[in-house]
Amino acid sequence: MSDFAQRRTMMVDTQVRPSDVTKFPIIEAMLDVPREKFVPAGLQEAAYVGENLQIASGRVMLEPRTLAKMLDWLDLQPEERVLVIGGAYGYSAAVVARLAGSVVAVESDADWIATVEAALKSEGIDTVSLHKAALAEGAAGKGGFDAILVEGAIEVLPEAIAGQLKEGGRIAALFQEGALGICRIGHKIDGAIAWRFAFNASAPVLPGYERARVFVL
Repeated sequence: MSDFAQRRTMMVDTQVRPSDVTKFPIIEAMLDVPREKFVPAGLQEAAYVGENLQIASGRVMLEPRTLAKMLDWLDLQPEERVLVIGGAYGYSAAVVARLAGSVVAVESDADWIATVEAALKSEGIDTVSLHKAALAEGAAGKGGFDAILVEGAIEVLPEAIAGQLKEGGRIAALFQEGALGICRIGHKIDGAIAWRFAFNASAPVLPGYERARVFVL
């Protein structure tokens, strides 16, 4: 077993399983996907740390525990279409591809997209479609997703993203409220998203997901 494979097993055994993530498909996916291949060059040694990994100013790769718990709450099914927002270097999309039928991953950085394409190809993952757009725009014209995963925090959910979730679908997002971060799961019912508390976790707020600031003179 390679050193990275050992770290991957340790990640699952010490960060994922103890966080009450017990669904076998999630465990298997996180054991299978080489996380070190989906981080920026030079950060491979930090790929399995138990905290958010900063990959650019204001952008992180979610810690394994947070991602696993979000996926556990989403309960993705093999036939479903999933939208991943802010997947950066593609790790979350690669994991989701093991759980769902197809994935559309939205990222705004063209260089990152090229890197992700190469990494996905090297792993033989062909069910992920990469879409370049502002993160707050999502995948316009490709909506009707069964589930949406937002890899980063939000203060508000843009209407464009809410509109891409199909009726009866669900969305996982981290709400940053001051210093407190809360993961909520939303279900779209009668055209509106009803949110419920899932667990505590935090990350930087994604661009375009900030609450409008009101200045009072």
